Amino acid sequence: MAMAGEKGRGRWFVIAVPYLWLLALFLAPFLIVFKISLSQDVVAQPPYAPTLDLAQGWAGFTEFLSGLSFANYGYVLDFSNEFLEAYGSSLIIASISTVLLLLVGYPIAYAMARAPRSIQPTLLMLVILPFWTSFLIRVYAWIGILSQEGLLNQALLALGVIDTPLEILNTNLAVYIGIVYSYLPFMVLPLYAALEKLDLTLLEAAADLGCPPAKAFWTITFPLSLPGVAAGALLCFIPAVGEFVIPDLLGGSDTLMIGKSLWTEFTVNRSWTVSSAVAVLLLLVLVIPIVVYQNIQQRELEAGK
Repeated sequence: MAMAGEKGRGRWFVIAVPYLWLLALFLAPFLIVFKISLSQDVVAQPPYAPTLDLAQGWAGFTEFLSGLSFANYGYVLDFSNEFLEAYGSSLIIASISTVLLLLVGYPIAYAMARAPRSIQPTLLMLVILPFWTSFLIRVYAWIGILSQEGLLNQALLALGVIDTPLEILNTNLAVYIGIVYSYLPFMVLPLYAALEKLDLTLLEAAADLGCPPAKAFWTITFPLSLPGVAAGALLCFIPAVGEFVIPDLLGGSDTLMIGKSLWTEFTVNRSWTVSSAVAVLLLLVLVIPIVVYQNIQQRELEAGK
């Protein structure tokens, strides 16, 4: 009995550790940001009100609650402001970038999964290699590549492909290039994990039955790799929606994304409350694809039983 009790306590401890981690590093900060989003801007320290004064007891708590409101959310959702346009633009850019990442990453992952076992670790290392360099430095490097005097235009001019330098930097095209380059490993690795586990005897059986390779890919390989596609799409889409560094450095003034709007509201307008409301709404928007993905996974698990 004592041993069973110790095992039960050990099991609860293992389960409690990740929940405590999430509570301390996710839920608590989120509640703080949510509280700030319900506050009002003031010229004080901290730059928002109300604040909870525990010394006043219940009266202080009542006064604290009466000072909270959803006015900032109404301001963010007002069509006269740029926030809704920024949300829509971010979703569009992130969606297009995710599709581009899938188109680029799937052939790479497929080639890695079909490569000889002896060189697969080397290929994996090459995919992960960019992470050895600072993300900011890698994005700055694209400025030197995409500018009018950059390496790309110089190479195209030298080859005679173009007569005048192309204007790529400070456009949405530069943002797409930066996102695809930066997030490509997050798409390739889940796809490789799914494709590497594929049972090749299924393809051999399809070939024996006269199935063309292209049809075998679309009827066997691609459907079985859909979990990797979904995981890679989520890993790329979610951070791309809130991306700030890439559109700020590579995008122009017309590139509107919610990450830039949030940064401007916080640093230029000095509004902690509105920027907190923007962040909370962004989180709610990103929760939707996560919930959809979890429901799909749950249905697949139930169907496999």
